[in-house]
Amino acid sequence: MSSPNFIDHVKLYLRAGKGGAGLVHFMRAKFVPKGGPDGGDGGRGGSIILRGDKQRSTLLHLKYRKYITAANGQPGGDARKTGASGADIILDVPLGTVAKRADSEEVLLEVLEDKKKYTLMQGGKGGWGNTHFKTPTHQAPRVAYPGEPGAQNWMVLELKLLADVGLVGLPNAGKSTLLSVVSAAKPRIDNYPFTTLTPNLGVVAYRDDHSFVMADIPGIIEGAASGKGLGTRFLRHIERNAILVFIVSSESDNISMVYDMLLRELEEHNPLLLEKPRILAISKMDLLDQATPVTFLQTIPKGIQHVCISSSTGEGIAHLKDAIWKVLHADVLENDL
Repeated sequence: MSSPNFIDHVKLYLRAGKGGAGLVHFMRAKFVPKGGPDGGDGGRGGSIILRGDKQRSTLLHLKYRKYITAANGQPGGDARKTGASGADIILDVPLGTVAKRADSEEVLLEVLEDKKKYTLMQGGKGGWGNTHFKTPTHQAPRVAYPGEPGAQNWMVLELKLLADVGLVGLPNAGKSTLLSVVSAAKPRIDNYPFTTLTPNLGVVAYRDDHSFVMADIPGIIEGAASGKGLGTRFLRHIERNAILVFIVSSESDNISMVYDMLLRELEEHNPLLLEKPRILAISKMDLLDQATPVTFLQTIPKGIQHVCISSSTGEGIAHLKDAIWKVLHADVLENDL
């Protein structure tokens, strides 16, 4: 079953608050028989703001909040008093959340920093009171501006997991098992395809107290970019990974064919994915028939770094972590030379 707690896509109708109206008012005092205009400005309408929260990993808390409306600003008061601003609504979202217009898919902002606030829907400005309209020739203006409406629209919030490394492969290729071995993550592992129905994140410990974040992406099958299997629902999470580790089982008849198929699906979804650094990890080496090593080697694709691993025996795991670290910090290592 898919985890009901992982939600990476919500559609919301968001309405920022309207600005308060300006006031038409004239000073009234015992010894000021002809007081001038003193109508105050209306308050600003409340905005709708997204705030990055690194402790969150899902949009579940927003799933059932279909309509969200910020408070309106208050009208201006006498004695040039500005009306109170409407309270902002702050929505805490996971890092990696993208806000888009539902009707056009236009990306408006991306939440990338913890605790940083991103204004998604701006509240309307308060209207001017009649104080602003006094002139030498117009001493008693009886005009004020209404408040401006706040922004409103159907919006889509979409989560793209932020990870250093994304594991890409067919269902049951050994991605979840690898993540469970190299990190404290506990993804569901069974001996049948599509046991991973939601992305999993794990922190991988490395030498000298270093670490990196690895994401296990649900399995990709041929035609995924066209909607087969789990379709493109989770392909977007790969877009935020710094490097991609392709996991292909040693049990595959032709490793190159599987690798090329995975590349085609990523390219069809987003050609920019092919620009990311890649490593090929050939998994389940403990299951390789000892009589077929030559045939096996002939099917490994050329032009990509490959590491043979076994999550069951630990074979090649340290080598794979070294390879990942070198690719992640290639620029730093080059500068040190």
